[in-house]
Amino acid sequence: MKPITEITPNEAAGVRFVLMDIDDTITRDGKLLASSYEALWKLKEAGLIVIPVTGRPAGWCDMIAREWPVDGVVGENGALVFWEEQDGLSDKAPGLSGGESGRRRTLKAEYHPNAVRNDHPVLKKIRERALAEIPLLRDARDQSYRLFDIALDFAEEEPVLPLRAAERVREIALEEGAMAKISSIHVNIWMGKYDKLSMSEHFLSNHFGWKSGEGDREVVFAGDSPNDEPMFARFPLSCGVANVRKYGDLIRHKPAFAASKESGEGFAEIVKTLLEKRLIK
Repeated sequence: MKPITEITPNEAAGVRFVLMDIDDTITRDGKLLASSYEALWKLKEAGLIVIPVTGRPAGWCDMIAREWPVDGVVGENGALVFWEEQDGLSDKAPGLSGGESGRRRTLKAEYHPNAVRNDHPVLKKIRERALAEIPLLRDARDQSYRLFDIALDFAEEEPVLPLRAAERVREIALEEGAMAKISSIHVNIWMGKYDKLSMSEHFLSNHFGWKSGEGDREVVFAGDSPNDEPMFARFPLSCGVANVRKYGDLIRHKPAFAASKESGEGFAEIVKTLLEKRLIK
């Protein structure tokens, strides 16, 4: 991984899309930092397409698509994508005085054709096996807002379990025929062949005219953990925040660039560098 400062002005100038993980990429200790949220606004104001790509649940993605300065959000590790569209109608109530208050925006959603609802019996069996075998493992607190996966928490809430516990959960899921990815806080487990990358490519292509191959270097992806590996491997200008290094050999395809800072501060560093390099003629 090269320092993010080594991205060239030509590379930065060619970027149209900035995609990013959420947990421990733009957050720190579970909180969205002012610096990373400001970085999202700066990307948006620079005219770039901004898309979080996360393992977080549908319920969170609904809020993010509506309230953050983003052009869409891929959630549940690729099971779904939410975005807003303008419907062309004023949101000002008829008969009220006052100026134009803008255009109504409607939330849209698309689900991966291979996504399977998370009441599948195989997922129930995996959950029971993992909770029985690994003391102090627990359901993620956001599980009730999920549609397609189950999330088992090893590091979001206390006590924080060793990474080996997460690896064992993943092993159990694979033994039972499910898909599983380790994030910085959860092990996400689902049925169906998809991941963050497949839905991201679909959304970029169908909604923004992105073309695979010739457009690969138009995309910057920022992430921090093993469930981001498909994105790191796919996009030549992928970036890691500094805490990506703690996963060592769990990530075989590492990002091309890395920030010197961790988590949200690292994301802000990536954005600052990208935007500064775009101004160099």
